[in-house]
Amino acid sequence: MLKRDRLLSVLDTELQSHRFKDYCPNGLQVEGREQVRHLVTGVTACQALIDAAIVEEADAILVHHGYFWKNEDARVRGMKKQRLQSLLRHDISLFAYHLPLDAHPELGNNAQLARRLGLVVEGGLQPQDSFPIGNVGRLDGPMTADEFASHVESVLGRQVLHIGDTQDEIETLAWCTGAAQGFIDQAQALGVDAYLSGEISEPTTHFARETGIHYFACGHHATERYGVQAVGEWLADEYGLEHTFIDIDNPV
Repeated sequence: MLKRDRLLSVLDTELQSHRFKDYCPNGLQVEGREQVRHLVTGVTACQALIDAAIVEEADAILVHHGYFWKNEDARVRGMKKQRLQSLLRHDISLFAYHLPLDAHPELGNNAQLARRLGLVVEGGLQPQDSFPIGNVGRLDGPMTADEFASHVESVLGRQVLHIGDTQDEIETLAWCTGAAQGFIDQAQALGVDAYLSGEISEPTTHFARETGIHYFACGHHATERYGVQAVGEWLADEYGLEHTFIDIDNPV
């Protein structure tokens, strides 16, 4: 068991949240009960996750996608009111970490995705940054693009959208989880064979085709399930919290 404010301090320190200029506030977004015994983790603080945490009698929820995003309507009404009301009524704290949870070199989304896919990390996608959001590296051995897509599908349990010749050989690649398709130009500038992210947008297809870099869109949710789990498991091991990861399916 940890006090709520002690848990906040532990998370802020481990994830180095002060180093990031983000699109939302990182840390404690909704204050609940003082003592945290049972922590539920999930990707997004949607109503389904909150309802499941209530059933689990959780004291706190830790997510990658929380609330109060830049340019979001500040009014508390509709869906936002229902979510906040559920948390406050049940005295459940909500902790959310966005970019800090992407960038952590061991517990982060990109590091955890690399571990599951067997990717060797050789550096940051933004090599000039002390805390790069994405990574660059290689496979243990070359695969055809079709073989690599099948490998990713078997690990993530979802269909992959691939732009490029299926029989081309893939060995070096860069990756950044979530909606990071816009970093494809940075990946291409590094000279890698392929770039992997969560989502795809209309210009991504043309950029990949015209520059020759392979692109793999593997799902925003699917690529970002692992960081928050790793943090929850770390907290359980280090501080004795009861931890439950709840995966609310999202096809995006």
